[in-house]
Amino acid sequence: MSSNTNKLTAIKVRNLKPESKIKRYADGGGLYLEVTPAGGKYWRLKYRIHDKEKRLSIGVYGAGNGKVSLQEAREARDEAKKLLAQQIDPADAKRMAQSKSREESANTFEAIATEWLKGYEERVTEKQYLNNRARLEKLVLPFIGKHPISTITPGDLLTVLRRIETNGQLETAKRVRTICGQVFKHAIVTGRAEKNPATELQGVLKSPKPKHLAAITNPEELPELLAAMDAYAGAPTTVAALQLAPLLFTRPGEMRHARWADIDLDNALWSFTASKTQQPHTVPLSRQAVVLLRQQYRISGHISEFVFPSTRGKARVISENTVNAALHYLGYGGRQTHHGFRATARTLLVEQLNFPENFIEQQLAHSVRDSNGRAYNRTTFLEQRREMLQAWADYLDEMRVAPSPYFSTDTTTQREVALDE
Repeated sequence: MSSNTNKLTAIKVRNLKPESKIKRYADGGGLYLEVTPAGGKYWRLKYRIHDKEKRLSIGVYGAGNGKVSLQEAREARDEAKKLLAQQIDPADAKRMAQSKSREESANTFEAIATEWLKGYEERVTEKQYLNNRARLEKLVLPFIGKHPISTITPGDLLTVLRRIETNGQLETAKRVRTICGQVFKHAIVTGRAEKNPATELQGVLKSPKPKHLAAITNPEELPELLAAMDAYAGAPTTVAALQLAPLLFTRPGEMRHARWADIDLDNALWSFTASKTQQPHTVPLSRQAVVLLRQQYRISGHISEFVFPSTRGKARVISENTVNAALHYLGYGGRQTHHGFRATARTLLVEQLNFPENFIEQQLAHSVRDSNGRAYNRTTFLEQRREMLQAWADYLDEMRVAPSPYFSTDTTTQREVALDE
């Protein structure tokens, strides 16, 4: 530094007292300390650019809490001089830096995750929303929530996920990666990020050992199971759910949250959004399913929007354990689950009824694509699937050791009786 700079000392600056007028104390190189009558001490920098004299506010003198010491003021002066040497106005550079800082503060991972959750809540069940919000709040936000989303790297996200893995929550780690990926995708489409770190971690996480949900796939065991289900004497809504589970073989949550508004009994169709793919899905209803649903309508159709309302409130649905508890009561705990009816149907539709797997996969609401890579829409193979579900319902009737008390083989007559009761 030249002899014309660093004229002040830390002791002198600290001991400066206010006077009746504003006083300025030069440190050199355009840097000076302005002391107001009220006792405020402010660092300023006087400089020239494009033949104009300008002043830059550097900050309030002091230590800590965002205040600027003498040494820090000098460093700011030197950085400003470097910018001036490049014909860059330090005031413009400061405004840009402040604007970027404000933008990053508004676009933290937490802020964008909160924004994403609002839209996500409208697309999924309440349980899914609450579970995934809790995963974000407990497992992600404490670690990268305050980071500007555009600065988060695959390594940052992997550190978060490895922490979950270390606790033995392998499946949770994969779910969290997927959730974070959706948050990053939202940031990209809204112009606040350019990359999705979650996609770069595909295949990196440990895979949990697959759990197979109990399901009977041996046709020789079906008659006994169906007889036990027909003999079940529980609450009417539980009975209906138990009887419909094998006929519909949708995901348990989709069936539990079925709404009357989505069911067209006259045309034997049930339309809803598949919980896994978030795509519209249509289930053609067999004659037997229509009979059971008409009977259930007399129970819940006039008191609840849900097909299977809970006994604890008509605005709630039956528990996820309702059908499983009934199966356990019947002696099928560990042998058959509600979700397991999907495997039962998938296996026997191929092995016993010889239906094409692509029809079955479409009916299961899996993410199925055609030969050109396009996702099938809700009505793809609708008539073929209608034929398949009717054949499946008829097959289950044939496997019964005795006529079902819920619908006879003469489904037309039974349906009329159901409507008249």
